[in-house]
Amino acid sequence: MAACCSWKTIPISSSSARGLLHRSSSSPSASHFVSNPTMSGGLPSAKPPASSRFSVHRLTNFRLPVELASMQSLMPLRSVTASPLFTSLLSFHNNSWGCLSKAMPEEKEILNADFNSKMLLKGLSYTELEKWVQAQGYRPGQALMLWKRLYGDNIWAHTGDELEGLNKDFKKMLIENAEFRALSLREILPSCDGTRKILFNLEDGLIIETVVIPCDRGRTTVCVSSQVGCAMNCQFCYTGRMGLKRHLTAAEIVEQAVFARRLLTSEVGLITNVVFMGMGEPLHNIDNVIKAVNIMVHEQGLHFSPRKVTVSTSGLVPQLKRFLNECNCALAVSLNATTDEVRNWIMPINRKYKLGLLLQTLREELRCKHKYKVLFEYVMLAGVNDSIEDAKRIVDLVQGIPCKINLISFNPHCGSQFRPTCKEKMIGFRNVLAEAGLTVFLRLSRGDDQMAACGQLGKPGIVQAPLLRVPDRFQMAMKLCL
Repeated sequence: MAACCSWKTIPISSSSARGLLHRSSSSPSASHFVSNPTMSGGLPSAKPPASSRFSVHRLTNFRLPVELASMQSLMPLRSVTASPLFTSLLSFHNNSWGCLSKAMPEEKEILNADFNSKMLLKGLSYTELEKWVQAQGYRPGQALMLWKRLYGDNIWAHTGDELEGLNKDFKKMLIENAEFRALSLREILPSCDGTRKILFNLEDGLIIETVVIPCDRGRTTVCVSSQVGCAMNCQFCYTGRMGLKRHLTAAEIVEQAVFARRLLTSEVGLITNVVFMGMGEPLHNIDNVIKAVNIMVHEQGLHFSPRKVTVSTSGLVPQLKRFLNECNCALAVSLNATTDEVRNWIMPINRKYKLGLLLQTLREELRCKHKYKVLFEYVMLAGVNDSIEDAKRIVDLVQGIPCKINLISFNPHCGSQFRPTCKEKMIGFRNVLAEAGLTVFLRLSRGDDQMAACGQLGKPGIVQAPLLRVPDRFQMAMKLCL
């Protein structure tokens, strides 16, 4: 086969096939997906074989979303020829499956595993794992024992040989029918300050980066990625130069925390905190992020405290509201500007969700959350957002919002058009906020010698996201950066 990917046949029922074919031929949104393969979340891929039959063909180096993965267990009733539109849709990554998977709600329950494929366990919630174990003919209690070996008991199993203490037959079934790892370790890059940047290979050849940050106060944080690249195009962020390659699955997100504990606990102590501040905009991938968070905080597994798991966003207002209603973990909002003019430039998402709408949404949503504070992140850019007037505007903007504020020094990278605010000016900025009664911290750079600091992750390719026009009144400040 000319394509770099191989194809695998997955049996599904004919009723599902008919539903998929009907939806793919009649849905305007589906046809829009194909005609716009570069839109956020959809990626063109190698074409499937011309004779695709709807058993169904699948790229073996892609993870299927839960809706389709759960159908791998269904016995085939008969084979149906897929339409050209549907076979085109099959070549997109799992984020593009939403408009198709809704056509088959009756198939979402996990049944007996297909002997020709393995179930990726890290992609399952505890409830889903329990159902899958029962479908193989074993007791729910054995699902709990398996869960503890995947995520707890200092085992963090990556192979069947590490499943100590399990029933012999159950262990044999798992080795034959389950996959334990969603990522492959590529490299660990140590920084002079103790920070470690971990590079992982994904099955489709892409690379993601995770950072482990030890702290003298007994706290060690793992900073996880939620996407390969990012669609937000924040002008100060190196990851944003990449554009969006694809969303990470829940398994690929969780596995970063598992790997961090497995690899580095003996060196840096127990990893206690998780921040979703690596590559990507977490709330752009909200389904997989919420699922991953729920796995991370499960008390029988990784057991991170919800207060110590922080999900960051650039300001996707509808997803932010959903997150606050569905999740008890901490929220961080990248503020980074005090006017729409500046935020429109350095954070283009502000053109859709204005600063006033973002802050008013937080005021309204946090009224219902007891003892909950949002963390505002503020990257300080010399001559752009670091004036005393900016500090005074922050005091006014956050009125009525229970919050803490992190002032972050900008971390330079190749091709950046900004420079960091000097330390003395950052301290003066902080003092204005503190004197107004706000809780404010100066966040020092960590790992910048290995490009592991805030805003430095990833590796843009030849084609990069565009740099936006600098507003006239900041032209001089930008010239000083060159």
